Amino acid sequence: MSNAPVVAAVDGSDHSLKALEWARTEALRRGAPLVVAHVLPDSSQLYAARRSSLADPSQPAEYADPVGEHVRDVLAGAAELPAEVRYEALEGSVPEALRVTAEEALMVVMGSRGRGGFAALLLGSNSRAVASSAVCPVVVVPHAQRSAEAGDGPSGGRVVLGLHAAETADDVVAFAFAEAAARGTTVQVVSAYAIPPAPVVVVDAPFQVIPPEGLADDGNAVPAEREMLRSQTERLAPFRARWPQVPVEQAAAPGDAAERLVTASRSAALVVVGRHHPRRSLGSLMIGSVAHAVLHHAHGPVAVVPTLPDGAQHGAAPV
Repeated sequence: MSNAPVVAAVDGSDHSLKALEWARTEALRRGAPLVVAHVLPDSSQLYAARRSSLADPSQPAEYADPVGEHVRDVLAGAAELPAEVRYEALEGSVPEALRVTAEEALMVVMGSRGRGGFAALLLGSNSRAVASSAVCPVVVVPHAQRSAEAGDGPSGGRVVLGLHAAETADDVVAFAFAEAAARGTTVQVVSAYAIPPAPVVVVDAPFQVIPPEGLADDGNAVPAEREMLRSQTERLAPFRARWPQVPVEQAAAPGDAAERLVTASRSAALVVVGRHHPRRSLGSLMIGSVAHAVLHHAHGPVAVVPTLPDGAQHGAAPV
C-alpha cells in the first residue's frame, strides 16, 4: 500500500488536536497523505438521515460541522502540511467508522481521551476499541498529564519495542524498525523475565543495555538474563539485516514487562507493542494484557500493532 495515508481521528478536543499534530508530522516524515477523519455527532447524522428520507429540497443540503471547520483552521496555521490532505466526515459509531477507515490506512492516530471522556479516565473507550480491532497499527497519543519528557535523540528519542522473543509477531518488530528508520533513530528492545522464587529478597536490577555492535556477555548477568539477551539477538537478526542503518540496543531485566515499557516511555519517541498474546488470542477483538497496561499508563505515544494474516502487508512496512 505505497500511498496509504496516515489517518488522524479528531473530535475537536485538545486531546485529539495533539494526536493530529503527531499525525501531521508522521505523514510529512513518511511522505504520506494525511486524512483527517471525524465522526459526525448524532444530531448531524439524524439530520442527514431525515433530509434524505423526506427528500425535501427546501432543507439545506449542508449541516453544521464545527469540528471540521475548527480542524481546518488549526491546520491552516501549521508550519508545513503534507502534499495531500483530505478531510472525511464519517457516520456511524466512532469505533466502527474508524475501523472501516483503517482498512486503507498506514496507521490511525488518535488521542487517549476524547471530548466526552471523564478526566479520571486514563484511556477512553473509543481509543481502546479502535486499538483492539483495527486492521492497521493504531497510535494512541496520551493527554497532557501523561506526556513524555523531552527525548534525547535527533527525532525526539528512541523507538522502544516490547519483545517476547518467542511470541511477538514479525509484523510488530518490522513496524518498530520501520519507524526507527523513518525517524533516523535507535530501536531499544525491551524484554522482561520472571524473577524466580527465592528465600531472600531480590533487588530489582536495572536494564542491561547492549550496544549496537552486538551482544556482549561479561559473565555478570544472571542465567535468565543471558538467555533472554541471546534469544533477543537471534530473533532480531533478520530485522537488523533488513534495516542495517538502524542502531539497536537490547535491554533485559527482571519484573513486569508493562512496567518496564511504561518507564522507558518517558524518554521514547514511540513505544511499540503487539496487540495479542498469541497463546490466548480469540480473534481480532482482543488486546493483550501488556498492550492494555501500556496504553493506560505510558507517558508518550504507543503504537499497537496487529498481526496480519499470512500474505497480507501493513501499509507501514517500507523496505
